[in-house]
Amino acid sequence: MKRRRLGWWRDLPDGRSAVLLAATALTLTACGSGAGGTTADAGPPRPGGTLVFAVSSDQGCADPQQVGSNDSIYSLRQVVDSLTDQDPETGQLVPWLATRWSSNPDGTAWTFTLRPGATFSDGAPVDAAAVKANLDRIPSLGARGVLPKGYLSGYAGTDVTSPTEFTVRFQRPNAQFLQATSTHSLGLLSPASVAETDEQRCAGVVGSGPFTLERYAKNDVTVLAKRVGYDWGSSLFTHPGEAWLDRAEFRVVPESGVRSGSLQSGEVDAIASVGQQDEAPLTGAGAQLVARSNPGIPFGLGFNQATPLGADPAVREAVSRGIDRDEVVTAVYPSQTRTATAPLASTTPSYVDQSAQVGYDPSAATAVLDRDGWAPGPDGVRVRDGQRLTLPLTFAQNIATAKPSLELIQQQLRRIGIDLQLREIPIADVPSTQQNGDFVALWGNITRADPDILRTSYWTGGNNYYRLKPGPLDAALAGQSAAVDPAERARSVAQAQRLLTEQFVTAPVVELTTVLAVGPGTHDIAFDASSRIQLHDTWKSDSR
Repeated sequence: MKRRRLGWWRDLPDGRSAVLLAATALTLTACGSGAGGTTADAGPPRPGGTLVFAVSSDQGCADPQQVGSNDSIYSLRQVVDSLTDQDPETGQLVPWLATRWSSNPDGTAWTFTLRPGATFSDGAPVDAAAVKANLDRIPSLGARGVLPKGYLSGYAGTDVTSPTEFTVRFQRPNAQFLQATSTHSLGLLSPASVAETDEQRCAGVVGSGPFTLERYAKNDVTVLAKRVGYDWGSSLFTHPGEAWLDRAEFRVVPESGVRSGSLQSGEVDAIASVGQQDEAPLTGAGAQLVARSNPGIPFGLGFNQATPLGADPAVREAVSRGIDRDEVVTAVYPSQTRTATAPLASTTPSYVDQSAQVGYDPSAATAVLDRDGWAPGPDGVRVRDGQRLTLPLTFAQNIATAKPSLELIQQQLRRIGIDLQLREIPIADVPSTQQNGDFVALWGNITRADPDILRTSYWTGGNNYYRLKPGPLDAALAGQSAAVDPAERARSVAQAQRLLTEQFVTAPVVELTTVLAVGPGTHDIAFDASSRIQLHDTWKSDSR
């Protein structure tokens, strides 16, 4: 289902002018209907109203440059604009704040031209100096800033040549940077917000987006207000000027059943993290279920290879082969969900199917443990040199499916003699846990519509969350980041996926599929390329 893009003249990156007309941005609609209702019956879009959206968690920070959890990104994405936007159907980078861009031959320098007239909501101009301030500050962010810091790996500085012209320089080729400019993580903040400490920014920031942050209460609610005078939206937005909605309110409701009941009763207009058990009641009440598989790294187990069990390739292989992914998806997840078949989700550019290696094979799992000296103990849990094969798994219950998935995986691995012990932590503690290595195995995913997300997690020259040792994987990850030629880059990405799979660095289980339920009075919530939402074009046909 497509949504029509506004036909307006815009300079393209190669200097040509064209009318951007085609319908390419995904909208949460069903065969011509607006999300949660029939647009034709409701009439044309109208301004006004408050969207009430229930999410399951809060990462504890109101700075888009310091969050990675979808529930927090849903609201904070609306507060910031990006240099570019990414078409979710084609993957093409299109204008937003930048009207054109180019790189030098080896991808170590990227030059941008900004559209004039955009301002932050505190009145400061969105100019080249503001962009430089944002990029210069990101490398000094703390543990919460791992995503933007990864995107700026090798950052050497930004040269401002005019209020609307600047060049971003890198110490080494950085082909992925252009796509990174479309992400919320590099969404632009006012220089006044940039200058604040990490903690001050977590209390609230100022952006130039179609909404402003009116109020943020940790683990409770995020309230947005329409930015009056906004007129510099993405070329994927369907109408110019201000957002239709007056306000948007994101309430934290951890219980899946409570979220579902709130939508059925009309207390909220849309909910995230729809549970399998809630699908039938919601559709029976007239809600529309809309879904898109998230690109990036699927949900799965990553192993800390600085620990004895995480460093044992036989244990890693047995865990991966001992998980019945189809059973997990069928038993726990909404009907639109896909099993993971590679270290990248299937909607990620340059994904390569690795299902021959990533599959359920309990016989192979037990055989590899036997060869590694792990013998079944009296209670079925394997033992080697007096040590039980007890594997602690750290996770955050940031979506309703996390704990049920892991409890089922716990049962599956027990059948082959692995005692999986679940250790739950708050979602806000995940970045520091990754950084300090306080885990043996970690459950999680990362969404990004670019394969460079693999380098963010597994390159030993970067974050190296899983404490890998330098090896051939580094060359593949660095190679894809440096390759300006798309074919060369795809070959390096394919090699990286093969190496990650062969070495069982990760045990991918399920592709995160964003499933939203939208009530009948709400229309045209849009998915962006990362399967997060965009509310500029959203409108309501009821009076609330």
